[in-house]
Formats: sequence, structure tokens, C-alpha cells
Amino acid sequence: MDAASHEAWPVERLAAVSGISKAHFARAFKAAYGVPPHRYLLTRRIEQASTLLRDTGLSVTEIAFATGWESLGTFGRVFRDITGCSPSAMRVAARADMPRLDQVPACILKAAQRPDLTSAVSEKRRCEATDTVVASTREV
Repeated sequence: MDAASHEAWPVERLAAVSGISKAHFARAFKAAYGVPPHRYLLTRRIEQASTLLRDTGLSVTEIAFATGWESLGTFGRVFRDITGCSPSAMRVAARADMPRLDQVPACILKAAQRPDLTSAVSEKRRCEATDTVVASTREV
């Protein structure tokens, strides 16, 4: 998945490559990496997109498709949900920090900028919504 994060990696494909059942693969993957396969793939895609935003002149659309997204809207929404800013804002901020980041080894920089996906994006949205929206009914 790391070498080809732009490709589709459903659990069926991963399990077939591994030669084990889908359920066993999903459990073993989460035990080994701490997150389900889909979240791991999202982390890699966002990490690669962040690097391309910082280091290339490719458009946001080109970066979205190059990193495996089928929809620019989905890419932008998930990117913002995970990183807290839009791809364009990330590009501006990363380029502003370039002189200081040139002195940091790439492996350290990637690890520091890796998005935290220990909880699902939908869980993050739900938590943010409960912080800002007053419930219309009370549970008894």
C-alpha cells in the first residue's frame, strides 16, 4: 500500500495478496499498525498530497488525482477534516516555512507531518458537531 497508495486497496485485495481471509487480515492489520487498513491508506494519501503541495507546482486537482482520489470534492473535504485546513492553505503555510524545513531530514519531516487517524474522520466530525450544536432533545 505504501508503494502504490494511489491505487484502490479494498480489504479483499489486501487479503488476497496476503493469502488470508478478509476478517483475519483486517484484525491482523489493525493489531500491527493500530488503525484499520482504510485509515492507514488515507494517512499515506494525505501525507503524499501534503508533500506534493509543499514541493511541486502541481495544481490541487492534479495532486488529488495523482494521490488516488476520484473526486476533487472528496479530496478537499477529507484533507480539511484530517489536517484542519484546505489543500491550498496547506500549500501557502508549507511554502512559508520552507527555509526552516530545508534543514530537517525528510524522514523526520514526514513523521512530524503525518496525520493522526486513530479515530475515523466521521467520528471527528461528530465530536466537533456535538461541541458546537445544542441538542434539540434530551436523553432520559
